[in-house]
Amino acid sequence: MIKSMTGFGRSERSDENRNIIIEMKGVNHRYSDISFKMPKVLAPFEIKMRNILKEYIQRGKVDIYFTYEDASEGNSSVYYNEVIAREYYEYIERISKTFDIANDLKASQLSRFPEVLSLKEKSTDENELWQFVEGALREACEDFLKAREDEGKRLYDDLMGKLDNILKLVEQVEKRSPDIIAEYRNKLSDKVKELLADSSIDEGRLATEVTIFADKICVDEETVRLRSHVSSAKEVLSHAEASDQSNDSIGRKLDFIAQEMNRESNTILSKANDITISNIGIDLKTEIERVREQIQNIE
Repeated sequence: MIKSMTGFGRSERSDENRNIIIEMKGVNHRYSDISFKMPKVLAPFEIKMRNILKEYIQRGKVDIYFTYEDASEGNSSVYYNEVIAREYYEYIERISKTFDIANDLKASQLSRFPEVLSLKEKSTDENELWQFVEGALREACEDFLKAREDEGKRLYDDLMGKLDNILKLVEQVEKRSPDIIAEYRNKLSDKVKELLADSSIDEGRLATEVTIFADKICVDEETVRLRSHVSSAKEVLSHAEASDQSNDSIGRKLDFIAQEMNRESNTILSKANDITISNIGIDLKTEIERVREQIQNIE
């Protein structure tokens, strides 16, 4: 099945105390480029997340955003560092004796000294948290994959239509080519008659000149190859669309075929000695370029 690299996926999962929202946004990219924006508590799971994403994504730039909330009661606790408190007290007691002044330190004052009391989060069950996160991530990936597949169907229809347009333009080139040779022969014959007045025309020499001209402007090979490239592109697209398996090289194959199509259209333009063929050649290049732009979106 053809998949676009453009897509959006979202999932939201909650239990009694936790809530997580995952959003995925993808655009075309030559390789796989995945970035995460998530809270610190989920950072230890990044490698596991990347392994899961490999099951769903082969190419494309994908940004994944996490919103995580944990409203569990007692999720944090106060920590008392007795060693630090004792050191503070001993130093203050020493100052009192050294300067012969009263030690009026109160417990409430000592508790406000740095590191004596601190707030620490209780350790969480990583396995339980990962199961919660994994389920949400897979839901987001499935939603993201569906969006890519839907866009891929539209890409398939659009590319098939553009390839049909290219064949129509090739047909116009093939139809016009014989007329160019006939028109050239008539023009050449009229010019020779004008120059030679009543003298007879050497039909053999005239035929030779027409043959040389026809050989210079002949684009039969180019149109045959263009038809072959279009047929190959359609075959690749049809095979990919009919297959349920991943086709991670479809975009590259089609891009190569489009390059060859562009090469043939350039040759047709360079050989063109007729305004009609030139215009058709320009239309060919334009349509091929549109095909290449769409191919860039295929995974």
